[in-house]
Amino acid sequence: MLVRWPTPTRPKTSGLAGRVSAMVVPEIDVDELVRVREQGAVVIDVRRPDEYEKFHVPGARLIPLGEVPERADEIPSDTTVYLICATGARSARAAEFLNSQGYETVNVAGGSKAWLEAGHPVEHGPA
Repeated sequence: MLVRWPTPTRPKTSGLAGRVSAMVVPEIDVDELVRVREQGAVVIDVRRPDEYEKFHVPGARLIPLGEVPERADEIPSDTTVYLICATGARSARAAEFLNSQGYETVNVAGGSKAWLEAGHPVEHGPA
């Protein structure tokens, strides 16, 4: 599996914990997400419910970013989890938080927007 490890250019503020973090988050692109999904990967969408209902990656579970800390026990801790949002920014923050808590997560670069633009299938409707 191809996982890119971005080099941080400056520390980012984590919206989840309100702290400055320079944690490097692994990420993949949407074409790689297609491959890992075929192997049964868990995908968590951290967008708002209204965004998720418009369209989402088939099989992705919705846990909005603001709910990630209190719902972390719903996220598998025994496998790599792939996080997606609209463009990759919110899911990167979720990944920073979860990885700091001992989870193994990977951010999807470009997010749902890139998924849709690449022509990959989507689902519509509530979680």
